[in-house]
Amino acid sequence: MKHALPPLNTLRVFEAAARHLSFTRAAEELNVTQAAVSHQIKALEERLGITLFKRMNRALMLTDAGQAYYPAIREAIDAIRQATERLYELESTGTLTVTMLASFAAKWLVPRLGRFRARCPDIDVLLSTSSKLIDFQRDDVDIGIRYGAGEWPNIISEKLFSEDLFPVCSPALLDGAIPLREPADLAHHMLLQDAGMDWRTWLIAAGIGDVELHFGTSFIDSSLALQAAMAGQGVALGRMALVADDLAAGRLVRPFQISLPSNFAYYIVCSVHTGESPKIKAFSDWLKDEARNYENDLQVYSI
Repeated sequence: MKHALPPLNTLRVFEAAARHLSFTRAAEELNVTQAAVSHQIKALEERLGITLFKRMNRALMLTDAGQAYYPAIREAIDAIRQATERLYELESTGTLTVTMLASFAAKWLVPRLGRFRARCPDIDVLLSTSSKLIDFQRDDVDIGIRYGAGEWPNIISEKLFSEDLFPVCSPALLDGAIPLREPADLAHHMLLQDAGMDWRTWLIAAGIGDVELHFGTSFIDSSLALQAAMAGQGVALGRMALVADDLAAGRLVRPFQISLPSNFAYYIVCSVHTGESPKIKAFSDWLKDEARNYENDLQVYSI
């Protein structure tokens, strides 16, 4: 005849009490009251119909039945504990799928990614680029970086850093046949567009919202607009995260120092169900460290 198994929590209490031969020390280990331990043991004995402990004035001993029961329960609890630890180890290693805009990946993340590998050599990163809203259950993605207002349904978002918008162009265009000396000079140049930039807002902030301008090629990917600007095809509206290296290397220049704070920012995003995963937390913590270093570098070097 098969009997129903006692609840796992009750067996945990029995294992701790039998190991310590003390309800008090078992309660301390399990972070419960002594009364709760005593209640669980009594419930287990009543369920089994067998007395497991001898309760004496100043001592607690196992009965013969308790001594026979304890080794198997201890092994079972240890096996569950070890299996759980192995599961957490699997979750802290292996492949982490990360999604973000292609421009941010190419210009900001990839040049820094080697430092994550050095910090967490057991985690392999699979980088996926997309501008679509993430569905973490459908898209098989662990964590992402998105540029926006930070409000997405059923997603945990944490701000990475804010951005300013400002024009950039090639050095040759800056001092070319029609030099760029003030914002109104943009009327004589092609303005390159991409989906994430709002030239009109910057132009109004610069005081030339009513100037007739020429808008050139439009790009879905910001990095392509910046590449066109480096090639001298026009003036692009840049974000510091995407242009800092090119400014430092002289491939791009800022014709004007007017910056417009963006209404958007970069955010770390992940599912509400997996935010505490060791792999995801390790990558998120590394991203935040890199963001702090990046912002400190901008202040030091005044890029």
